[in-house]
Amino acid sequence: MNTNLLELAIKNGNPVIQGNRVTFVWKGKSAPRLVDDIHFWEDAPQKMNRAAPELWAYSTELDPAAYLEYSFYDPRTKKRVKDPLNKNTTYDGFGHYNHFFYMPEARATSLAEKRKGVPRGRVTRHFVDSWMIEDEGRREIHLYQPPVKEPVPLLLVYDGVDYLQRAMLHVIVDNLIYKKRIQPIAMAFLQNGGKNRGVEYACSDATLMTIEHSILPFAAKKLNLLDVKKNRGAYGVLGASFGGLMSIYTGLRMPDIFGKVISQSGVFESEGRDFAAVDLIRAKQSRDIKIWMDIGHYDWLLEDNRRLQPLLQENGYNVTYREFVGGHNYTCWRDEVWRALETMFPLK
Repeated sequence: MNTNLLELAIKNGNPVIQGNRVTFVWKGKSAPRLVDDIHFWEDAPQKMNRAAPELWAYSTELDPAAYLEYSFYDPRTKKRVKDPLNKNTTYDGFGHYNHFFYMPEARATSLAEKRKGVPRGRVTRHFVDSWMIEDEGRREIHLYQPPVKEPVPLLLVYDGVDYLQRAMLHVIVDNLIYKKRIQPIAMAFLQNGGKNRGVEYACSDATLMTIEHSILPFAAKKLNLLDVKKNRGAYGVLGASFGGLMSIYTGLRMPDIFGKVISQSGVFESEGRDFAAVDLIRAKQSRDIKIWMDIGHYDWLLEDNRRLQPLLQENGYNVTYREFVGGHNYTCWRDEVWRALETMFPLK
């Protein structure tokens, strides 16, 4: 059986999946630790067990619809180690390339694949004034114009470069428009402030002023947008993690513009204290906005999201809430975001 495990890992890749049972395999005189989405990475490295001479294994049960990212970790050097039996890797945004796999009932969304015959929107790169959030600064922004002539609503995307490059959001929107699963939308992909990202996204009115007085006027000049003054709340806002918090805060503070809010794996408290968006929800501000929330079962923010969803409902908000079997990463957000777009921008 142990020899078969190694043979299966060599043939099909690591880990070995047998029903719901997943076994990670390592060949060598000693074994590294396993770090992954479920155990919050280096916070709780998992020890591998000797299965045979120079063969080590770690087994667990997973949901058949799960997506998991993992790596091997050397506790002596405190560095990650590549898995020679799994060629599938993805960048985690923090300087690492994680290995990944899908369980049998899960798969990557095909909507993120470019297809022949599908009209493509036009993505352009610009820089706009951002004096309110950085002295004498200019902020990178990418604009997406869908392949239609009529005026369309705008979707503002926080952490825009990540959603553009890692989540392939422009390709997903191309495909959804072509399949008539959403109405055509334009997008403004706003880059974050790097080391100042937390300051900008932790319920920042300076960020909102930059959006209202720099981003929106610039986007209106470059894109064919609906007049939001005549179409209250027609625009949407999207973000993940701290961007998910900032998306909800944006809707609560600017409901006349952003009436459609998408929060993926949002952060709503830190060090035992709620962010201002939660206080606004308790005060029942801007209850006319429409909110989408999604979160993974392996995400450390799961309980934070689970307690916010009933709070929104109790205070009269229109909220759609979904849990998926995955962690805190752009692959999951990419595979899930189409559901939010279909809910927020249905074809009229």
